[in-house]
Amino acid sequence: MIPSAVIDTMRRISTLLQAGNFRSAHEQLAVVVNDNPGFAEARRLLAGTKQALGDLAGAEASLREALALDPGWAPTLATLGEFLLGSGRAGEAEALLQRACAGSPPYPRAALVLARYYNDTQRPAQAVEVTARSCASGHADADLVAQHVAGLAALGRQGEAVATFRQAVAESPGNPLAAHALAMALEAAKQPAEAERVAREAMAQAQPTAMLHYTHARSLIALNDFDRAEAALRACLRLDPRQLEAHGHLARLVWMRTGDSAQATAMMDQALQAFTGDEALWAAKAAILQGAGDARGAYACLAAQAACAQAPPALLVRAGLAALEFDPSTAWGLAERALRVLPTDMAARKLMVAAQLGIGDAAAALPHCDTLLAATPDDQYLIALQTTAWRMLGDERYHELCDYRRLVVPQQLEVPSPWPDRNSFLADLKSSLERLHSAHRHPLLFQSLRHGTETTEDLARSADPVIQALFKAFEAPIRRYLGQIGHGSDPLRRRNQGAWRFNGSWSVRLRTSGFHTSHVHPRGWISSACYIELPDSMADTQSQEGVLAFGEPGIVTTPRLPPEHAIRPEVGTLVLFPSYFWHGTVPFSGDQTRLTVAFDVVPDR
Repeated sequence: MIPSAVIDTMRRISTLLQAGNFRSAHEQLAVVVNDNPGFAEARRLLAGTKQALGDLAGAEASLREALALDPGWAPTLATLGEFLLGSGRAGEAEALLQRACAGSPPYPRAALVLARYYNDTQRPAQAVEVTARSCASGHADADLVAQHVAGLAALGRQGEAVATFRQAVAESPGNPLAAHALAMALEAAKQPAEAERVAREAMAQAQPTAMLHYTHARSLIALNDFDRAEAALRACLRLDPRQLEAHGHLARLVWMRTGDSAQATAMMDQALQAFTGDEALWAAKAAILQGAGDARGAYACLAAQAACAQAPPALLVRAGLAALEFDPSTAWGLAERALRVLPTDMAARKLMVAAQLGIGDAAAALPHCDTLLAATPDDQYLIALQTTAWRMLGDERYHELCDYRRLVVPQQLEVPSPWPDRNSFLADLKSSLERLHSAHRHPLLFQSLRHGTETTEDLARSADPVIQALFKAFEAPIRRYLGQIGHGSDPLRRRNQGAWRFNGSWSVRLRTSGFHTSHVHPRGWISSACYIELPDSMADTQSQEGVLAFGEPGIVTTPRLPPEHAIRPEVGTLVLFPSYFWHGTVPFSGDQTRLTVAFDVVPDR
C-alpha cells in the first residue's frame, strides 16, 4: 500500500512533468524512490526524468530496476522497450513491447510504439496485427488508429479499414472516437469528401481534440479547401503546439500561399519560444527550410544543437541531410556520430551512404547499401544509391539495372471514348488540370520542381470524368510495359507478378525556366511522365530544352556524374521507367507552360 502522502507527492510530480520541469521532478522522485525502494512506478518515472536530462545510462538502470521489482508491469515494459528502440537495440525492445501488448487489453503505449516501429521498418502486416484488437473495439485513441490504418494502406487494404470502422460506428453511434477512426480510414482510402463529413460530425459530438482537427485538415487539403484546412491546422496546434505533422502541413499551405519561409515557420517559432529544448521541433523547422530550398539555413538552424556531444542521432541525421546538399564531408561526420550511438539506425546509415558518394568513397558505401537493402529491398532510393556506387566504381551491375534504352519506354496514348481525336481530348484534359492548378501560387515544399506548381489530390481517384478517362487510358501502356520487362530476380522484374495499382498521381505545370531537379520515387516501382501541353520552344529537335534526362544523381557525387540518356517529350506521350532511375528535366525558355501528369505504380498485393 502506497502511503497517501506519497500519492500526493506523485500528483505534484505529475504536474511538474506535464510542465516539462524535469529537474524539479527528478529531485522529488529521487526522494520518493529512496524512501520507497519497492515503488516500481516511481523508478519508471525517475528514469524518464533522467532520460530528459541526458543521463541515458541512469535512465536505463532505473528502468531495469523497476522491471526487476515488477516484471509484469506493462508501463515499465513499454517504457524500457521504447528506450531500447531509441538506443538501436531493436531485438530486445521488440520482445519487451510484445510482452506489454500481450495483456487484455493490450497496453496502448506499447501497441503504438511497436506498430510505429513495424510501419517504419516496412512490416505493415505486423503493425496491423498488433493494433487490430484495440482498434476493433472502437475505443482506440487516434494515434493507434493512425498506425493501424497506415499498415492496412501499405498492404493495399484500405477498404478493410473503412469496413472495420464503419462497423464500430454502427455499433456505437455517437462515439466520437469511432467516428474519428472512420474519418482516418476514409482519408487513407482516398475518400476525402466523406472523411471530411465524418470528421465534422465527430467534432460536433464532443470537444474536438488536436488530432481530430488534424484529421479534418487532411481531408480538407485533399479537397483543395486550403483556407479551411489552414484554420483546422491552427486549431490543432493551439491545442497541441508540438504536433509535428500538423506543423509540417501548415507550413506547406502557408508556403504555397506566400512563398515565404518565415511565414511558413511562424507558428513553429511560437512553439519553440515555449518549448526551446524540443529538438524534434527544431528538426521539423530545419526540414521546412530545406524543403523551401534553403539547405544552408536548415543546417544553421541545427548547428549549435548538433555540436553538442550528447546530440541525439535523429537531430544529427536531420542536420546531416541539410549539409549533404553543400558539404558531404560534414554530412559524413554527422552520420558517423549518429551511427556510433545507434549502429542499426537506418536513417543514419542512408545518410552515411549518400555522404560517402559525395566524398567519392563509393567502395565504402556498398556494404551499407547491402545492409539497408537486406531490410528494405524495395526502397527505390536505396537501389538508386547502390547503382550510383556501382557506376562510380565501373561495376557492370550498373548497366544491368540501369539499361535506359530498354527500360525507359515512351508510348503514345490511345484516345479514349467518346473523344473523336487526340487534340479534343487533350484540350478538355488541360481545362480540368488547369482548374486544379489555379489554387496554387507557389511550388509545394519538398518537391523536385522549380518554377511551377503541383497538384495535391490523388488524380487516380478524381471524380472528374476527363481525368478518369486519362487514367483508364494508362492501363494498356502499363500492361504492355510489364509484358516487355518480363520476369527475373532483379529489383524491377522480381516484383512483376502481373497485378498492379496506382500509388500516387499528380500534375505538374512548369513556367518559364521551369525544371525538375534529378530525383527518384522511393516508394514507387514504376514511375511515369505523360505530356499534356508543351511550349513551342521544345519543338526544336536540336535543342535540349525541356528534355527528360536520366542518370544524373540528385545528390552531390565526387566525381560529378552527368545524365546518360534523354527522352524528348511529345504531346500525348506516356513515358514509363523504373522508380529507382534518377530523372529530372532541363529548363526551357519562353512564356508558355509545360503541363504533365505523373503517377507511380506498385504491385497489387
